[in-house]
Amino acid sequence: MSARPKTPACRLAVIGGSGLYKMSGVSQVREVKVKTPFGAPSDAVITGTVGGVRVAFLPRHGRGHKLLPGEVPARANIWALKSLGVERIVSVSAVGSLREELAPRHFVFPDQLADETKGRPSTFFGKGVVAHVALAHPFCADMSSLLHGASRGLGVTAHKGGTYICMEGPLFSTKAESLMHRLLGYSVIGMTASPEAKLAREAEICYAPMALVTDYDCWKEEDHVSTAKVIEHLLANVENAQRVLTDALPKLAALPRGCACSSALKGAVFTDPKAMDPKTKKTLWPLIGKYLS
Repeated sequence: MSARPKTPACRLAVIGGSGLYKMSGVSQVREVKVKTPFGAPSDAVITGTVGGVRVAFLPRHGRGHKLLPGEVPARANIWALKSLGVERIVSVSAVGSLREELAPRHFVFPDQLADETKGRPSTFFGKGVVAHVALAHPFCADMSSLLHGASRGLGVTAHKGGTYICMEGPLFSTKAESLMHRLLGYSVIGMTASPEAKLAREAEICYAPMALVTDYDCWKEEDHVSTAKVIEHLLANVENAQRVLTDALPKLAALPRGCACSSALKGAVFTDPKAMDPKTKKTLWPLIGKYLS
């Protein structure tokens, strides 16, 4: 791991579109380039102050939206934020709705995750160090509750709970897949929550998705998903997302961190420290060091 960049620690981070850090109310903006053992992040991390709180913003697909969902370097992204002192991540992303009541331009704060991605690196471990981290509840309930409340308080139609199914992309679903996902009881479908949520848990960072509904996938005959519709609804959601973040980030900074996310690695490392590969042990020290000291 590289030396920590000389920038004030940010306990909060937002992963999402490249324009989020340009929202009104963000001051003292600076760009931080972080090197990680897992390659380069999607882009430089943008830090700024919101309501007196330092926040790190990371454009998931790079500025200009250059990376496919499957190309996003999630390990490098989460590691970079961890190195800056981040303890909580708000993940802002577009999703398709699999439920009639979750309409376009609504916000959803799911509490479960199902993963259909293919071949995305989803763990920091391996190469001589084994860990098995619990993920029964993949998203931070405390964060989701606060974000849901902030959304409703600002007049945004918001829903709490439900399952986010993460598909590989970049193509949207076939109708057969969309109907299957509905039969399985999933609520929204997107392309980015995994492996972000898994890696955040391994890094002991609280993680909560703010899912912005842009379409009904393709299960509704009269409302098939199209790129034009997705962009139209997504742009309409951006203003509300910025309002919610402006309101919620200072509240998140003041929220006591009593959830299990902060100690997710406790008891999860199976490898005897004496048997660990020295190079891997050194690489992973920022994650596991406090349990081996």
